[in-house]
Amino acid sequence: MPTLTADLYDERGDSLDSLCVQFQDVGGVAEFDGPVRTVRCHRDNALVKATLQTPGAGAVLVIDGGGSLESALVGDQIAASAVRNGWAGIIVFGAIRDRAAIGEMALGVKALGSNPRKSAKDGAGEVDVPVQIAGVTFTPGAHVWADCDGVLVER
Repeated sequence: MPTLTADLYDERGDSLDSLCVQFQDVGGVAEFDGPVRTVRCHRDNALVKATLQTPGAGAVLVIDGGGSLESALVGDQIAASAVRNGWAGIIVFGAIRDRAAIGEMALGVKALGSNPRKSAKDGAGEVDVPVQIAGVTFTPGAHVWADCDGVLVER
């Protein structure tokens, strides 16, 4: 049984950061955790797609889309690739699309919202760099936990 974020925070509060962003749970798995991988991109999901096509080994991809809801960074095909490649989950500081299909997948997905508009495919952005969302830093390799209460990450 996964460790719930509230219980984990009660146990280890000082060693964890709690993300205040109120994400929507859109994946078929409500509770997920794993080592952090990151992509920083704005309205361009080529690096997201390429990253999720590699073996995930239970990792969680944290996507810093700058909070933009103007176009989707993850859709059903990219999410299905994450499932096939063993990713535990995806946290999108931005939008997704195909939320009904993603909701049926064995994958944890949190996002700000959805938008059917596709993003660019130019490959602009960075992979596996520290990203900061609402004052919380996600460093590749740190551990992240997510459930219906929120998101915690090791400092």
